[in-house]
Amino acid sequence: MRPADLPILAIGGAHDAGKTTLLEALVPMAAARGLAVAVVKSAGSRIEVDRPGKDSDRLFRAGADVFVRGKAEGFVRTRPAEEDRTASDLAALARLYDLVLLECRSPMPCATVWLLGEGESEPPAEAGDVLAALPRGPERAETVYGILGRWLPEQWLRAPVYGCVLIGGRSTRMGAPKHLLRSAGRTWIERAVAAMSRVSRRVAVVGAGELPDALAGVTRLPDVPDAEGPMAGILAAMRWAPWATWLVAACDLPNLSAEALEWLLATRAAGVWATVPLLAGARGVEPLLAHYDFRAGAILERLAADGRFAPSLVAEHPKVAAPAPPSHLAPAWDNVNAPGDYNTISPQRRRDRRERIE
Repeated sequence: MRPADLPILAIGGAHDAGKTTLLEALVPMAAARGLAVAVVKSAGSRIEVDRPGKDSDRLFRAGADVFVRGKAEGFVRTRPAEEDRTASDLAALARLYDLVLLECRSPMPCATVWLLGEGESEPPAEAGDVLAALPRGPERAETVYGILGRWLPEQWLRAPVYGCVLIGGRSTRMGAPKHLLRSAGRTWIERAVAAMSRVSRRVAVVGAGELPDALAGVTRLPDVPDAEGPMAGILAAMRWAPWATWLVAACDLPNLSAEALEWLLATRAAGVWATVPLLAGARGVEPLLAHYDFRAGAILERLAADGRFAPSLVAEHPKVAAPAPPSHLAPAWDNVNAPGDYNTISPQRRRDRRERIE
């Protein structure tokens, strides 16, 4: 995605316009909302981040880029790239933070709040997409915070919504692949794809298995080889479209509805990287009818790299929400692992005793 479509906001202005002072006031306000904030500062040709004689300085001068990590803080010292990588670097940061603030004097490829300096009445013509031009004054930080309150939710929702339906597994207890079981005249996979198609731009079926002829044109993705179970399917989808907001559903949810998916989408908000609903009783969170923002990709990749392939572990991350679904939508999260399960959970079964799994 372009920086203009991400929660990246430049604070621009001439030298001594008060950019750093504003950021000093703004960052704690955003952090108090639970937002993870990164600040990128443009500087001159030389940046003083280290002291001569320190080990890190010696290694940098020897020719290495240096990454210093401590218990309380760290820093990265790199050489400039041969080409301008501003846009890609900013986008990479937006995958790891809720909000990226950029202090600059020149135009940047993102929305900008311009701070008017001495003698300025308006921003320069080349300033780019200026949301507001602010004169000096004690209310600057509150004004920009108000702008953020309106602008940030809009930026957060710019990611396209894609749907992922997971299939696979031997399904020995059901006697047939679960995604090909039928109810109300259609296979479960057809019902899931239809529900996903109502709320998402594109739907992908992930995993191995035969599909009915009605889904001949649907996007198919294989599981990734470096993960196991449903995690392999979720990662396959997120690697295929790494800037999408993903709705993920397992194929064994015969009561999956577009209304339940819409509820998941309604939980999207700045600072929420995934929504794994907390189900009633002792069932815990359900990661296989859930929402994953593209930022959740980093959480899943770390889990997989550590050999922790249970998607429910994403709930350990502070950026992951686990609300309870409304009671009238809760049946959408009922999964079927054995023929008797469907008799118990299906609202259709309760309404019509003749309904059966064909």
